[in-house]
Amino acid sequence: MSDLSSEDQKLVTLARATRARINAAEGAAVRDTDGRTYTAATVDLPSLHLTAVQTVIAMAVASGSTGVDACVLLGAAEDLTEPDEAVLQDFSGPDGVAIHLGDARGMIGNSFTS
Repeated sequence: MSDLSSEDQKLVTLARATRARINAAEGAAVRDTDGRTYTAATVDLPSLHLTAVQTVIAMAVASGSTGVDACVLLGAAEDLTEPDEAVLQDFSGPDGVAIHLGDARGMIGNSFTS
């Protein structure tokens, strides 16, 4: 986590706390193009299934955000799923999205820009 900016480290902390609070499979946090942060966890109900990334982007959109600059996803995944990558591309800021993937403890193993 030491290679991350302080703003991205904040996203790691938020995603980790959000995932742990409800013991979800994944936790995600994003920073929008205005600098606001949003967090979410996996939604796994009998009638509704959303990944943490889908949920956090929906929260940002519903709050009036116009795009995201950075996303942290913590859980077991080593890469983004196609639906998660698609929603991030749909809602990326003008310079793309810095994406950081890590385990449930917040150890980032993969970072890239989409």
